Formats: sequence, structure tokens, C-alpha cells
Amino acid sequence: MTEFKNTERELHQFRNRAAYGMMFVLAAFFVLLLRFGWLQVVRHADYVAQAEDNRISIVPITPNRGLIVDRNGVVLARNYSAYTLEITPAKVKDLEATIDALATVVEIAPRDRRRFKRLQEESKNFESLPIRTRLTDDEVARFTARRYRFPGVDIQARLFRQYPLGETASHVIGYIGRISARDVDRLVKREEETGTELLTNYNGTDYIGKEGLEKSYEQLLHGTTGYQEVEVTAGGRAVRTLSRNNAQAGQNLILSLDIKLQQVAEEAFGDRRGAVVAIEPATGDILAFVSKPTFDPNLFVEGIDAESWKGLNESLDKPLINRPLTGTYPPGSTFKPFMALAALELGKRTPQQAIRDPGFFMFGNHRFRDDKEGGHGLVDMYRSIVDSCDTYYYTLANDLGIDAIAGFMKPFGFGQITGIDLEGERRGILPSTEWKRNYYKKPEMQKWYAGETISIGIGQGYNSYTPLQLAHAVANLANNGVVMKPHLVKMVENSKTLVRTPTVPKESYRISLKPENLATIRAAMVGVNREGTSASAFANAGYVAGGKTGTAQLFQIKQNEKYSAGRTAERLRDHAWFIAYAPEEQPRIALAVLVENGGFGAQAAAPIARRMLDYYLLGKLPAEAQAKDIKARAVPNSEGQND
Repeated sequence: MTEFKNTERELHQFRNRAAYGMMFVLAAFFVLLLRFGWLQVVRHADYVAQAEDNRISIVPITPNRGLIVDRNGVVLARNYSAYTLEITPAKVKDLEATIDALATVVEIAPRDRRRFKRLQEESKNFESLPIRTRLTDDEVARFTARRYRFPGVDIQARLFRQYPLGETASHVIGYIGRISARDVDRLVKREEETGTELLTNYNGTDYIGKEGLEKSYEQLLHGTTGYQEVEVTAGGRAVRTLSRNNAQAGQNLILSLDIKLQQVAEEAFGDRRGAVVAIEPATGDILAFVSKPTFDPNLFVEGIDAESWKGLNESLDKPLINRPLTGTYPPGSTFKPFMALAALELGKRTPQQAIRDPGFFMFGNHRFRDDKEGGHGLVDMYRSIVDSCDTYYYTLANDLGIDAIAGFMKPFGFGQITGIDLEGERRGILPSTEWKRNYYKKPEMQKWYAGETISIGIGQGYNSYTPLQLAHAVANLANNGVVMKPHLVKMVENSKTLVRTPTVPKESYRISLKPENLATIRAAMVGVNREGTSASAFANAGYVAGGKTGTAQLFQIKQNEKYSAGRTAERLRDHAWFIAYAPEEQPRIALAVLVENGGFGAQAAAPIARRMLDYYLLGKLPAEAQAKDIKARAVPNSEGQND
């Protein structure tokens, strides 16, 4: 009986447990059913979209970057396609071991490793970074056969920028480089200013303009990124293309540069430092824009290696400085024709009015010396320019006063931003009483002293201008006071339709000048090349050119000392200037040449201008011009020689 009761109780417990188990199973199925309903009905649309997103990958299509060509169609910047071996650090467990293993398949030089490390520091960890560029077909084949060994490593077909003329016009063209965090910030800021989605347009783009026109015209050159929808497997392998929105190539830039004229100027400089800017007065077209020494922009395209960067960055010659745009220098005697024109326009002198030059000008107890010991004798305005008489301009500056000088020079562009289509232009210094009050913090230094005006008249003192500003001023003079904005891009070409849109700006403004006063100054500048300080450099020229030499002192010479270039350290010698325009009747070109530490303008700078004008106006380079240029390279040892 007892056993029966125990069995009955166990059976009852079993039935209860089975019932509870069944209830639990039913409850679980009910929950699963509810979840299934929730996923299949309520969240159906969301999960279908997610599944579609996993199945379809949006791949950006990088546009072809626009070309850069000179006014005659010579290509200065172009693109080429090549294979790149790339690593995504986030997908690689042991980066160093992976690179070492890759080196057994394709050649990876130490500079490739250093460049990769620098790119890794500058980029986000999930980005694909190049460890080797421009792979050969054999290297591509070797890696493809062993690709399974290298997760996170792949070969990509990339477009690379190339500058076929190397160092020629490098400061104008600039270069591109990998997009950095600073570039992204700049794009975001530009987005906010313009209300356009610039950053989105750089999806899939690794490079951006860093300097020169590549930077200034980045938005035009870059183009519009395209997209394609690609169906992929769960492993990420592309199966087929579903749709495609093609990229739009960037616009081509047609420059005003004559690249042959640019090369003539660069070759004429040789190993010397300096700058040249040549402008077409009637249009503002910049024909040549030289900064010496130059650099090879191709070094920056794939990421410059540490050794090359150190060589460029630490060089005493500062090849990365854009001298025409950012270098500021005293103009020396090239300032004198403008001073003479100011005297005529403001009624302070007539062309015939003369002074007797004893070789110095006394202001209080200070003696301002002329470059010619004993003086030039009786000097009128013509002789003051032709012979470059300092005493004449000491006297004139004192009579005009600093604010009258500044007021007259400002419209010519001295100490002003020209607005050239390159970023980073320096303003320079056009001294005035207002400038000094704003420039100095201490009240005792803000006062302008009359004695400070004297040296302004010969282009010294506080005067400090860029070669671009000086060339612009000469172009304005040659163009009879009609001011045209200097520019490097002449036309923008649609890369698809090849339709060209001119970008030459219209006349900016006119400087009110009397024709007879202009004629007086221009006749004297012609005299400089015929019988004056640059006569030897322009002997037997097949055209009539106006010019003016200049020598800019780097330090003040004591009253009882004489300047001797031969006894002065090379980097302490005076800067050599020469300004010119030609032909006289209807000027087609105006230029400013600066040779740093070149000494006298007539010896160092004028021969460069002669070679440029001979090429541009006559299409040739006379043998005597070459001989004069070689002679000019010798260190001058004459005492008291004019500009």
C-alpha cells in the first residue's frame, strides 16, 4: 500500500513537472512568435534596408584631376595611372611583421617604410595607406599569387600627379599631397562659408592641392566625385555593378605663362638666388614668375622622404620660399622713376629744373652720401634717372614729405596686395606717418622724423616690396596708368566639352597722370638703356626698351667707409635690381628682376632681363647676351660704381 502511494505521488509530480515544462515551452514559443512577428512585421522595412545595405556597397569614383598648361599648350601638370600596394592598419594584427613579409614579395625600400610611418601618424588608423607605389606588372603578379597570406593588404589602381618639367615654374604650379587633418578642417570651414558639401566630394580622394595653383584652384581642378552601387558577397567580394554615376573630371587651367620665357629666365639665373616677374601691361597676364632656387614638386606627390625634406627645409638658399610673392626687399634706385613722376605730378619739379650735386646731401648734422664721390655736377630730371643720382632724390624726398610720397605710390601698387591668384601674398611696407603709428607699439617709436624721409627717396629706409609689386608698378607705368590685376590663369577649360572661359579681369582703375609727365619719365628710362647704367647690357638690342637699375643695401655703411662687394661676404652683399618694359612705343612686356646679394643691378640683374626680352620680342638669345651674363657672374670689384 505504501509503495502504491509513493508511486502515485511520483506520478503526480511528474505530471506537474511535465505540465510546467509544457507551459514553459509554449511560453517560449509564444515569445519567439512575438519576436518573429516583431521582426517580420513591425521591423520588416528596417531590416530589409539593412540587408540591402550589406548586399550593396557604395563605392566612390575619384575624378580625374584637371590639367595645367601654359599659354601655348605645354603641359605643366598631368595625371597617370599606376598600381599601389596599400595596407589598412586596422585590419592587420602585426604591422611590422606584415611589412617584413611583404618585402620578400615586392621591393620595399627604407624610404618606403619611413614614408608609410609618417603617413600612419598623420592619418586615421582605418585608412588604406600606400607602402609601395608604381608597382611593375611583375610585382603585381607576384603579390596577387600570394594575396591570401596578407589580410588587410591589397593592390589599388590609383591616379598620380606628374609635373613633366620638374623644377620649372614649381612655385607657380605648386604640388599636391595626401589630405591631412588640417586640410579637412579647411574644407569644413569652406563648407560653412559657401553652404556646399565640399567634404563629401572628397570621399575616396587621397590627395589635395598643397601649394601654388594646385591649392588656389583646388575646387576647379578636383572635379566632382562619382559613385557606383556594387553588389557584394558576405565576404565583401564584388559580384556585379548595379548602377553608376560617373565622376566629372576637374577643369583644365590655361595659364598666362610662357613656359619657354620662364625657362630662359631660370637658366639665366644659374645657381644664384632671386626672382623675376614679367607681366603683359595691357592685360595683366603674368608671362614669367620665377623664384630661384626652385624645387621638384614631384617629390611631394607620394609623400616626400625625410632626407629630401631636410635638404629643402634646412638649405641656406631657402628653395621653398616663393620669393616673388612673399619676399620683401628695399627697391633701391628702381624707386627713382616713380619719385620723379611724383615730383612732376605734384608740381615739385619741372623736367628742366636742376640741382648741383656735390656728392652728398646734408640734413642737419647727417651727411647722406651719393654713390659717386665728388658728385654728378649739374643734374636735371633726365640725368637724375639716367645716371641714378642719389643726391637729387634726397633733396626731392625732403621737399615732397613722406605722406605725399606714400599717397602717390599707393595707386601704383607699392605696399598693396595685388590680388594675384596665388595664396599667401605679402603686403610689404609703404612707409607713412600712419603706417609708423600703427606698426610700432611704443609711443616714442611711433613718431615720424623728417630725417627718415631722406633715404626713402632712393628706395631705402623702411621701403620694402615684393618683386611682384615692383613688376606690377612698372606695368602700370608702361600702360599709361591703366591698372590691370596681375593673374596667372588666363582661361578655364571644361575637360569634357573643351569650351574655354576667359578669366582675364577687366581694368581695375586708372591713375590720373599727365601724358607729358609720363613721356618725360619714359624717355629717361629709355636713356638708362642707351647711355646710362644699363647701356652695356642693352648694347645692339633690336628694340627700344625703358629700364632702371637698382642696388638695395642690406646694412648701412659708416660715413667714413666705402662699400666693396669684393671684400664683403657673399650673403651680405647688396641686392641687385632691374626693372624694364619693351618695346617703348607699345609695351608688350614689363618686368622686375631681383638677384639676391648680386651687387650692382647693371651687372647682375640687367643681363637677365636682356635675355628675356631678346627671347620674348625677337625669339632668339643673342650670343653677346650670353657672354655678358657669364661675365656678370664674376664678383664685381669696382669702387663707387653706379647701380
